Amino acid sequence: MSDDAPVPVGAMPDGSPILEARLAGDGLSVAVLSLGAVIRRLDFQGRPMVLGRDDPHDYVARTPQCGAIVGRFANRIAGGRFTLDGTTYDLPRNEAGLTHLHGGAGGFSRRNWRFAEAGARAVTLTYHAADGEEGYPGALAVACTYAIAGPGTLRTTLTATTTKPTLVNLTNHSYFNLTLPPDGSPAPTIDDHVIAIPAEAYLPVDEAQIPTGAVASVAGTRFDLRRPTRIGAQAFDHTFVLGRETVPEPRPVGRVTAPGSDVALTVLATAPAVQFYDGTHLARAGLGYAARSAFCLEPEAFPDAPNHPGFPSAVLRPGETYRQIIEYRFTRETAR
Repeated sequence: MSDDAPVPVGAMPDGSPILEARLAGDGLSVAVLSLGAVIRRLDFQGRPMVLGRDDPHDYVARTPQCGAIVGRFANRIAGGRFTLDGTTYDLPRNEAGLTHLHGGAGGFSRRNWRFAEAGARAVTLTYHAADGEEGYPGALAVACTYAIAGPGTLRTTLTATTTKPTLVNLTNHSYFNLTLPPDGSPAPTIDDHVIAIPAEAYLPVDEAQIPTGAVASVAGTRFDLRRPTRIGAQAFDHTFVLGRETVPEPRPVGRVTAPGSDVALTVLATAPAVQFYDGTHLARAGLGYAARSAFCLEPEAFPDAPNHPGFPSAVLRPGETYRQIIEYRFTRETAR
């Protein structure tokens, strides 16, 4: 076995091994699990940047998608139902019995992926979703590559192909905190973190966090994060609109700094939108996390896209290739 080969660190309920691979270089140290293609650890210059569990079995059912690739459709689908090419599909309603969230309880974050390639600076994991898995049409072949792409930069490349018309919307669901204690003690809240998102519009939602269909200007609202803004306790779990199309190369979708930290995080992506979640409900996981002890920036398609004709399509057809790139770029700055 080479030094770069993934090693077993646990087992799935069916006995199949959970493997872990490690990447290092350019100031980053990254641990990736086969389970959910999870980023278990992401350290920048020896300092932890994401929430992660010491026990890999916590990822089987307990974590709120910590570090995982979520899909087949990230975010929410109203009523767990959509119509495609005249056929209506019913999906599991795994959020309060009302909505379909992050691909369902058996979504990609709960599946054991396969390491197709593993090296010192990059790994590729693959997963094959069966036709009908979690109610979705089409067998889907998915690949996720994590690569150290330069100083302090982790690039995630997600691709997929299908045998039937289907929905695809993939993202990484890492929880970040730029002031995590290196000794593993409880994380402070991210209330004092400062965020900027270069979006001129956002998607208003109803009480079930489903988009109303409107695309609203951020001007004059608490969603205007175009200038650096203290996160505070505002209960953010909203989609910010970056454009109508997926772009070929990653563009900035969010930047975060924190008082007392000399690290800045810039997230870049090709997706048309980004979900900003401030971790308000993290305590519900029962894993010792306090509310707002980390935040997520999830580049993705518009939530509930198949039920809103005015939203950009999230449909993938045979012969097409879905592609999404996300970069996490850490830099050192003057302490704030």
